[in-house]
Amino acid sequence: MRAGVALLVLACTAVLAAQAPRQVSLIVHNGTVVTMDGARRVIENGAVAVDGADIVAVDTDEAIRKQFRGAETIDAGGQVIMPGLVNTHTHAPMVLFRGLADDLALQEWLNKYIFPAEAKLVSPEFVRVGTRLAALEMIESGTTTFVDMYYFEEEIAKETKAAGLRGVLGQTVIQFPVADAKTPADGLARADAFIAQFKGDPLITPAVAPHAIYTLDGPTLKAARELSKKYAVPMLIHVAETRDEIQTARERFSTSPVAYLESLGVLGPGVLAAHGVWVNDADIAVLKSRGVGVSHNPESNMKLASGTAPVTGYLRAGVALGLGTDGAASNNDLDMFEAMRMASFLAKLQTVDPSVVPAATALDMATMGGARSLGMERQIGSIEPRKRADLIVVSMRAARQTPLYDPISHLVYVTRGDDVVDTIVNGKVLMKDRKVLTLDADAVLKDARAMAVKVRAAVK
Repeated sequence: MRAGVALLVLACTAVLAAQAPRQVSLIVHNGTVVTMDGARRVIENGAVAVDGADIVAVDTDEAIRKQFRGAETIDAGGQVIMPGLVNTHTHAPMVLFRGLADDLALQEWLNKYIFPAEAKLVSPEFVRVGTRLAALEMIESGTTTFVDMYYFEEEIAKETKAAGLRGVLGQTVIQFPVADAKTPADGLARADAFIAQFKGDPLITPAVAPHAIYTLDGPTLKAARELSKKYAVPMLIHVAETRDEIQTARERFSTSPVAYLESLGVLGPGVLAAHGVWVNDADIAVLKSRGVGVSHNPESNMKLASGTAPVTGYLRAGVALGLGTDGAASNNDLDMFEAMRMASFLAKLQTVDPSVVPAATALDMATMGGARSLGMERQIGSIEPRKRADLIVVSMRAARQTPLYDPISHLVYVTRGDDVVDTIVNGKVLMKDRKVLTLDADAVLKDARAMAVKVRAAVK
């Protein structure tokens, strides 16, 4: 008899335990969830359950509350819960050159202002101060993953990790002497050491970043690609950004930049081509067939009058197309919401067709498109179980966001970076209610202003 009672008690206990909500680390609830999953679901009054670094469930608020209990909760009432934005091309420390030289063509801007300023100023401390400022700006405006190309990339990686952001970070290799490498061979050696240091890091994906075909010779480009293959890491490179680059390729190689890179055998999966403005249908076909990702940078390309990338051609061909801001020295900010809006508007203007690059497509480019261009679509880019918990909460309460009929439309055509109220990366809350938790904002701004005094003195 007693044994039977004991068994009954155990059975009841097991049933109750099975029915009890599962404890998770974080629940973001009571918002409109824009999932960007395969079905592009939008869940009204939805919620996301996060445990550790991973998303474990996305459903209605009621369903999540029945299944889970969060150690921490974020109430997203009247707001949108969406994937964090993926900025596929920038140069983070160049925020310290913001507004230094405006209204110039790329080559004049680079050769007369940026390269000389970098020669005088770039140091590990400059890079640390600039990266902290860029990280603060990105966290505040909803970017959770960014792709970088610069010098002293190990310092950028350390500051990125400290801020809690996810980074695909490329050590730059360039032909002429720069702050961290006197020769391309030195740059490649630094890239090798950098990759070895951060390979397998949960937040940092190290990469090699040969600058461009006009700043490197063929053997160095091949060596950079071999290095990326050796470690199975990305290769980041500027491709076909300006007419001048096209002219250089024709004069030196009698072909296009894309065709030249193809002739070297450096194109393939894991390569991310920044800009891709001056390409023809044959170039696009090569990029697609080789599995190359492309980063579209509409604001920088407009400001420098570099040209307009054939976005509709890339999309028709099925090229993995992401969005980038470029460095804040040529944009002049890191706000991916602006990049989305400009990508849509510019494509409409270019084609004289208001139906191209609708809001849903622009949003895809800033989330899943960016993830695909990096080969990271299984980890980031959408709100789905088993993906990393990279989420943002966006306020829809402002006068300019009222009334709200379509959250997708509002995210692309209305929202600004400062509408982001919460930023979460790898399950960690980096910003809550507009307060950044992983950086001392006052100290970051103070250091940046002090560095700006040195910049101003150096470029007089």
